[in-house]
Amino acid sequence: MQLDFNNMLRERIGEQGIPVDAIQKLAYPIAKANKAMVEKRYVGKMAWRDLPYNQNEVVKDILKYVEEMKNEIDAFVVLGIGGSALGPISVQQALNHPFYNELPREKRGGYPKLYVLDNVDPERLVYFFQAVDPTRCLYNVISKSGSTSETMSQFMIVQQMLEEKLGKENAKKLIVCTTDAESGNLITIAKTEGYKNFIIPSAVGGRFSELTPVGLLPAAFCGIDIKGLLEGAAQMDAICKDGEIDIHKNPPYMFALLHYIAMTMGKNITVLMPYADSLKFISDWFAQLWAESLGKQYNNEGEVVSVGQTPVKALGATDQHSQVQLYAEGPYDKIIVFLGVDEYRETITIPKTYSDMPSLGFLGGVTHNELIKTMQAATEYALTKAGRLNMTITVPKVTPQTVGQLLYFFEVATAYAGELLNIDAFDQPGVEEGKNATYAMFGRPGYEDKRAELDAAPAKDKKYII
Repeated sequence: MQLDFNNMLRERIGEQGIPVDAIQKLAYPIAKANKAMVEKRYVGKMAWRDLPYNQNEVVKDILKYVEEMKNEIDAFVVLGIGGSALGPISVQQALNHPFYNELPREKRGGYPKLYVLDNVDPERLVYFFQAVDPTRCLYNVISKSGSTSETMSQFMIVQQMLEEKLGKENAKKLIVCTTDAESGNLITIAKTEGYKNFIIPSAVGGRFSELTPVGLLPAAFCGIDIKGLLEGAAQMDAICKDGEIDIHKNPPYMFALLHYIAMTMGKNITVLMPYADSLKFISDWFAQLWAESLGKQYNNEGEVVSVGQTPVKALGATDQHSQVQLYAEGPYDKIIVFLGVDEYRETITIPKTYSDMPSLGFLGGVTHNELIKTMQAATEYALTKAGRLNMTITVPKVTPQTVGQLLYFFEVATAYAGELLNIDAFDQPGVEEGKNATYAMFGRPGYEDKRAELDAAPAKDKKYII
């Protein structure tokens, strides 16, 4: 992987850019953040950073389970939300055929289809059951706490349906749980009902859990090289040397630092724009990671700071025809991060037709590989000319190793940005407030005070409803 941040600098794009000496002026915050990264990893507060090295036995168990079950099912179905859904989707899209589910089984290497059901729109589950044989699916219930309303409601519906159709003993073979080893409802249910279960390390938060069974199990059921994902993460970890380091040799730290400086300059939106369909859903996964980790009201001292940066997903070249107009001529409040690929896995050439039409003839003999890379370079040039902050991450080729590198890159960058912002990047109190309100509205025991608070809220004024 390579990070090119030339177009973030003032000498390159003009007054909206970051002064070159801005990095030197932040020597103390950088040193403080470096120290915090070392200390937190040492005491286990960044347990996700050990995942590239401590999942060997888990991988063996996963691969054994896949071999036992893959021929017994037509589809592997993820019941999860947030990182538990976005991670598996992004890795599947990156590493498997883009029309994987439409391929005949033999062209999928004998592996089942993959479905991810992450929302509780009532139509979604009903229509899913109409589209598949639900008794030929293996349902992976992912919830660390076992109290995630969306996921557990889906699980209860699936459980009842399977038991009615197959009986309790046969139904249990089609449910596998991914959860905490000791605490929470789901591990209790798994043990009581006799469900196969895989463990999420207790110190690893949901949005940092893709390299645990949360992501490894769905990937393995689709034939993805999960050892390669972990190898790639380890490779990136070797680059991200913590402590007193030259930040110019640490790409995730530099990515975070440039975003931090840009935030102080009012650039409160970052756009991740892959120029590869395979990496499209990496943007969705990144958006959750960046937003939920860095959007915080309070700093580590309890002071109100209301910091954060809004992540936006885009796709090149598709969004050159929608969003780029705004990025080139709209407010100077954004960073555009291009995500490019050196070598695509396929090549297709445009035929030499319509040579008598200059506006089309020039395309004859050009490959789509050349076309999309040229469009990326042209968009970068146009934004740079317009004085818009942009940088480029390039992977040599989309493989399990480079996807593992990319996931780990963004996780480290997010954690480091949290240290620079002096906030806790690993909690999500804003999300919890909405969850608690939901529990109170449904009368969940223990949430009586929250229900009273909701009941005391002023009613909406009808004159403002038209």
